[in-house]
Amino acid sequence: MNKTALITGASSGIGLELARIFAKNKTDLVLVARSENKLTALSKEIINSTGVKVKVISKDLSVLNNCIDLANELRNENITIDYLINNAGFGNLGFFTDTDLQKEIEMINLNITALTYFTKIYAKEMKLRGAGKILNVSSTAAFQPGPLMAVYYATKAYVLSFSEALANEFNGTGVTITTLCPGPTESGFLSAANMNNTKLVKGRKLPTSAEVALFGFNAMMNGKTVAVQGLMNKIGAQSSRFLPRKFVTSVVRKIQETR
Repeated sequence: MNKTALITGASSGIGLELARIFAKNKTDLVLVARSENKLTALSKEIINSTGVKVKVISKDLSVLNNCIDLANELRNENITIDYLINNAGFGNLGFFTDTDLQKEIEMINLNITALTYFTKIYAKEMKLRGAGKILNVSSTAAFQPGPLMAVYYATKAYVLSFSEALANEFNGTGVTITTLCPGPTESGFLSAANMNNTKLVKGRKLPTSAEVALFGFNAMMNGKTVAVQGLMNKIGAQSSRFLPRKFVTSVVRKIQETR
């Protein structure tokens, strides 16, 4: 019998590519995102090319009750989750006093609350079975404060700290928790966050979502705790731990500004 992966934010970018990778490895899928049309198209592609089972669930996971409903639906259908991929999330560029509060609350709910809820539910089940893997998608943003994206950077710092702590708690249980920390990636995220004209992104050749997804998949399968994709991203993540915080924050401010 095939194992099953639950992937949030599966309609585009890294989540979509992870769905393809899992399917090629004969893993059944539960794909979750807001866009039912995109999920349906992806499920048809995957079923036709690999023959695995695909369940599509269209929900806005920034609403906690939708997360609860999703978990209840899977429980009622006796679907066991062997791999949990908490990929759903978004960012927003701008001065904190200018950005939309409701959008930032939704960001916190999605990037933090939904991820924490699903991790709680499925980590407990995995621990009882003595097997399972969780991939929480953070960002290189997790390693330093982020002026002009203050809330987003803070949410990703939470994901990294939370996941590293749990990875330690689950030592020896048969369950592993991996945090994927990509840098800027070719995906819909940059456009949605209004980041295409920032110094961080403009004019740079970025890794593709497929490259980052494969890196994250391999890291999770190998039980790695923190996976930072790309040499320069690794250097940046490590250097920010040793340089003065005020200096690091100033550098981030400069690269977040538009050209």
